[in-house]
Amino acid sequence: MTDSNTSLWRGQERSTWIRLRTLILLRWVAIIGQFTAITVAQQYYHVQLELALCYSAIGVSVMGNLTAILLFPENKRLSEFENFLMVLFDLLQLSILLYLTGGLNNPFALLLLGPVTISANVMSTRSTLIIGSVAVILTTLLAQFHLPLRTDLGLVLDIPDVLLFGNWAAIIIAIVFIGAYSHRISSEVQSMSEALSATHMALAREQKLTDLGGVVAAAAHELGTPLATIKLASSELIEELDDRPELREDAALIREQADRCRDILRDMGRAGKDDLHLRQAPLSTVIHEAAEPHINRGKEVRFDEGPVADGDVQQPSILRKPEIIHGLRNLIQNAVDFARSNVWVEAEWTSDRISVSIMDDGRGYPSHVIGRIGDPFMRRRRSDHSSRPEYEGMGLGLFIAKTLLERSGAELYFANGADPYQTLTDQPERRGAIVKVVWPRKLIDAQTGDTPVPSGANQPFQI
Repeated sequence: MTDSNTSLWRGQERSTWIRLRTLILLRWVAIIGQFTAITVAQQYYHVQLELALCYSAIGVSVMGNLTAILLFPENKRLSEFENFLMVLFDLLQLSILLYLTGGLNNPFALLLLGPVTISANVMSTRSTLIIGSVAVILTTLLAQFHLPLRTDLGLVLDIPDVLLFGNWAAIIIAIVFIGAYSHRISSEVQSMSEALSATHMALAREQKLTDLGGVVAAAAHELGTPLATIKLASSELIEELDDRPELREDAALIREQADRCRDILRDMGRAGKDDLHLRQAPLSTVIHEAAEPHINRGKEVRFDEGPVADGDVQQPSILRKPEIIHGLRNLIQNAVDFARSNVWVEAEWTSDRISVSIMDDGRGYPSHVIGRIGDPFMRRRRSDHSSRPEYEGMGLGLFIAKTLLERSGAELYFANGADPYQTLTDQPERRGAIVKVVWPRKLIDAQTGDTPVPSGANQPFQI
């Protein structure tokens, strides 16, 4: 992925996905709740409140909503800064209302968590930290500075200091915990969603490349009729031009070239999507096809194929699935990116499994991320590419490869060759990263598996 797309894939523009009308609707709900709570407290419980100031604070929210409705269209989407201002406004308005109604003695002080949760779910880390910090400061101030709640008899409704401190501590802890938890979960969900979208895009691209052969086959079929007409007309001309040998030779040449076109189109038709030879291929052929874009990139890619001790001597023919080719290609690309000079691609098979191991002589996977390999966006791409000019990050590429290969039924194992406890290889020169892909043979074997490809020869075009 390029730098211009990084921020989109990283989910840093999530706030621009929120419609203004969504926040306006939430604010209307808050306004109704605030008005109802104040009215009930004053009418039914006879709590003495500064009603004029309280209703003024609510009126500011009402005016803000009405202004937004009148000035902006219904499909208006907020920028990061606009979203930040909206949430900050709601947080300040709620704090003023709490100041007028007892501060942390008011059980509705818990609502301070609302703006923090919204910012954690839709804003960047910086905006979330600012909103959270403001909420902590306001909560601390409300614990000390507020107008008291009084009954109709003039009694002050204050909770004991120990409970007031408990309320303050609980709200502060909830702000930190819920904010961090919501932001982390939202970021991971968004990253996974974007990575899956990238995976589907990669698979669709590979499928399109595979289906290009179908277009060629269709073209060959459509061109069959005009070629047959050309051949028929040239044959008739040959019979009628016996007395004019120079023209007869031209007509013969036309028929000869029509036959040649027929043969070319017949061969091209074999690349069609229903072609038996395209739907299956020897294991080594599929591996070489996957590695082909990275063969001449300055690193030596070595191939080795063969059965294990109890395996079939004959090389299996496997289903030529786009997800297998693209997944292996990503793994080989990663190995070439990080290798010093050599990459090894080994294929083995037995009667019940097929495996492909990809190894390099680079520095291997960082030890602290071995358990997380395959998660999208494990780390950002480095800006300095002096040591690895082709390096394009290792999070999304490995995620796509792992997802596509697992979709084909494979299991993937990651290790470092330098790890003395790994069991994937015993050759010391292969000290870099190791990934082993293992399929149950029945899932991808094109001849004896669960979905065998029909045997037989392709039928040539008849013209």
